[in-house]
Amino acid sequence: MVLNLGDASLPFQFSFTEGDTGALSIRVSNASEIIDVPDVSVKGDSLTIRMPLFDSEFIGVLDSDSSYSGFWHNYLKGPNYRIPFTAKAGAAPRFSGTAFTGQATGRWKTVFSPGAPEAYNAIGVFEQHADGVVVGTFLTETGDYRFLEGVATADSLMLSCFDGSHAFLFKARLDGETLAGRFWSGTHWHEPWVAVKDSAFTLRNPDSLTSLREGYEMVDFDFPDTEGRTWSTSDPALHGRPLLVHIMGSWCPNCVDETRLLKEAYAKYHDRGLEVVAIGFEKYEDPQRARQALLRFKNRLQVPYPILFGGSASKDRASAKLPFLNHLISYPTCIFIGRDRRVRRIRTGFYGPGTGAHYEHYRKSLDAFLESLVAE
Repeated sequence: MVLNLGDASLPFQFSFTEGDTGALSIRVSNASEIIDVPDVSVKGDSLTIRMPLFDSEFIGVLDSDSSYSGFWHNYLKGPNYRIPFTAKAGAAPRFSGTAFTGQATGRWKTVFSPGAPEAYNAIGVFEQHADGVVVGTFLTETGDYRFLEGVATADSLMLSCFDGSHAFLFKARLDGETLAGRFWSGTHWHEPWVAVKDSAFTLRNPDSLTSLREGYEMVDFDFPDTEGRTWSTSDPALHGRPLLVHIMGSWCPNCVDETRLLKEAYAKYHDRGLEVVAIGFEKYEDPQRARQALLRFKNRLQVPYPILFGGSASKDRASAKLPFLNHLISYPTCIFIGRDRRVRRIRTGFYGPGTGAHYEHYRKSLDAFLESLVAE
């Protein structure tokens, strides 16, 4: 499939599966990520594909030559946000071009929007396989760009990702150990970026970016969950137990990744006292629709702990609901609290499984930290 971004084309791959009952489903692939999409409906020559976690869908027409065309609608961006697409059956590479093996592999010091007031640093981590396919991602101080896949030719690097929320495309001229190109996020955003190979470059520590505001010694919240029950830090169910407060949104793919990890932590440590409470901030202005999105998120991911509705995803408005934080700069943000209600740690953003070794390192360090937290 190719999404038409106007001045660029974003390709990705998917496959159809027909079940025993004749029901169709698809699997979207981005590097090692596989997204199962069971909500597929055919009526005549019309085919609709509803993404499982995020409020988006493909609506199009099946043609006689095994092609499919129409629009991808991303309702989280607004009722009129849509991107035209075309899809063709048959095996084909994600990007055309003769692969030049090996030169993309490594760690890249990256700057997005270089020279502009909104410039920000990132780390590109890529691995080029023997067949020339490149996989990897970009790490920023607020999260990662998830599972990217593409190819490096003799003079270019091309990467893309589609997960139902993100539609990312990266293109750059490749000259030895230097990259210069553009990044597209759907049709609503694009910016330049440059990168050089640098194995030693690091970003600021994610534990240093958000803190308790001066005058506050603890976290205090009071929000309803998806079933209507109101939770607060003084709730008897949380008293004397170590607590993780996960500030997130159902629209946020990095939040999906961290939720899956927190589910693992909850399963391992809940019997030893650990509690987890998520506070969701949503992009829908209608509170009822926002609560439905959180409930859908909770049910699809089978989240065993409460998810509360905090309000609008606007960072200014969310910050006003969380006055104990000096600022909120990223979804997700995770707050670690001891049995005595003292904040032990606040981690901004999340590096998910698309970051490879970075994710595995954090997973191990989180396990060690929670061991000490529940042992207090």
